[in-house]
Amino acid sequence: MPPTVFIVDDDPSVRKSLERLLRASGFTTQAFASAEDFLACRPCQNPKEPACLVLDVRMPGISGINLQQKLAKTGIILPVVFITGHGDIPMSVQAMKDGAIDFLPKPFAEKELLAAVEQALTKAARLQEETAEKAEIHRRVNTLTPREYEVFRWVITGMLNKEIAAELRVTEKTIKVHRARVMQKMAAASLADLVRLAEKIGIASEKRSSSGN
Repeated sequence: MPPTVFIVDDDPSVRKSLERLLRASGFTTQAFASAEDFLACRPCQNPKEPACLVLDVRMPGISGINLQQKLAKTGIILPVVFITGHGDIPMSVQAMKDGAIDFLPKPFAEKELLAAVEQALTKAARLQEETAEKAEIHRRVNTLTPREYEVFRWVITGMLNKEIAAELRVTEKTIKVHRARVMQKMAAASLADLVRLAEKIGIASEKRSSSGN
């Protein structure tokens, strides 16, 4: 399916013209008259394909800026392109700090909007890939036994098997067995690969005890 562009603007004529432009450019569109209407559309907030939001800044009820913040707090992956007839510099700076792709004052050129939408969809695709990758890493971690997870956190320190064995007060052979299982279950080809996987999901390495130095 083509990427989806969600449009939220309280002006019917703006919604209609945006839908016409975006559909002519090959995008799927879905338009809403308010932020509240968009929030009521649960499937819209968890699209399976890359999607973005073309969002008016000032609207009755929840503003565009507030909607952007609400979505960010819930971890929803929807890059935002703001459009406004009333924007000011502080507002645009805040929107960009909060992750907006662009802040376009009305009237804007069609090519400006389309370029911003393309950029937003590229970001959405990248974020979806990263989210899927992290979910897969978590799935692999969940297959580890408690002991294997413990060894995993020691291995990513870069310590030798015999050093880890001394820390855990087990034999080096035991560590070799656990280490091999960790590498297999995590589908890691090397120590560097294992460290990268850990960093992706924020797993901290164990700390060597003072007696191990």
